Order: sequence, then structure tokens, then C-alpha cells
Amino acid sequence: MTQLTAMMIMFVMYGVLPAAGLYLGYRGVKKLTAPKMLEYKAMPQLGYIPEKSLPDDVKLMLDRLSEKGEKLKMIYGDTNNDGVIDDKDAVTETYIMIKNLMDKHIPEAVADYRRLHDLDGEKADNTKIKHSGVTGKEALLEVLNTVNTQFDDLLDASYHQDGQKLLATNRYLQERFEQ
Repeated sequence: MTQLTAMMIMFVMYGVLPAAGLYLGYRGVKKLTAPKMLEYKAMPQLGYIPEKSLPDDVKLMLDRLSEKGEKLKMIYGDTNNDGVIDDKDAVTETYIMIKNLMDKHIPEAVADYRRLHDLDGEKADNTKIKHSGVTGKEALLEVLNTVNTQFDDLLDASYHQDGQKLLATNRYLQERFEQ
């Protein structure tokens, strides 16, 4: 074995392998100790939120809103029924409203609450906001409940609208084929 080969083997064994081991160990420990993050597919503007930074009832409400928002986006955004919301679809006022709620208003409300919570978590959940009689957590839940009620109304309206279309089609077909 030549001296150069021996030096290369020593460099790999005592230089590269320990450095790689330290790096991979660091990455593994970092990944294991990282806080669990929440992700809302329908509301990407929320980003990744640490699970511990939101109360359970807020997380539950955000999950419901994300699910309902995804359904409503498809109902009101996919006007040509091809399964994709793209440039070929007509834009409706209802779709714009849903998109604004999901992309702007809900993430802003959550960010405002998180700022309050980061200042003092106990205070945000227990201290009443001046001149309002509600805590920061209650204020956030009121915003989310308002949006949830609106989403329920939109889902009900869509159901009844599609039901009326079916009834009209049935009446047309009965009238057409009875003669």
C-alpha cells in the first residue's frame, strides 16, 4: 500500500466518517426534538403552527374550517366540473369570499391570537380584553364560529340548489316522456 493510499484511508476513517456521523446525529436529534407542527391544507397562509401554541378547541375548529373550506372551494370554484380549479373556471363572488376568508381573515385572526398568547399564554386565555368582556381565546373562537356558521349556510345553500336542479330535471323528464 502506498503512502498516498494510506493517507486517503486515514482521511476517510478519521475525518469524513466522524464528521458525517456528527452531522447525521445532529440532524436526527434536531428532528426528534422539533415540536409537532399543525398544517392546514386549505389554509396555507397559516404556515406551520406549533401544536402547543393553540388550545385544543381552536385546533378542532380550524380542522373543521379547513375541511369545510376545501369542500366549498371545490363547489364554488370548479364551475366547469372538471375536478380542478384553474383558469377555465368562472370566478364567482362566493368563491372570492371563501378564498378571502381562508387566505386572509382566518390566518390574521390566528396570528393575532398567537401574538397575544406569545406575550403571556395565561393572560390571553383568562384576562378579559378591555371594553369587550371576552378573553383573547374567546374572541378568536367567536371569529372562527362566525366563519363556521357562514360555511354551514353556504353548504346548505349548495345542497338545496343542487336538489332543486334534480327536481327540475325530474319534472322535465316526466313531462317529456309522458306525452
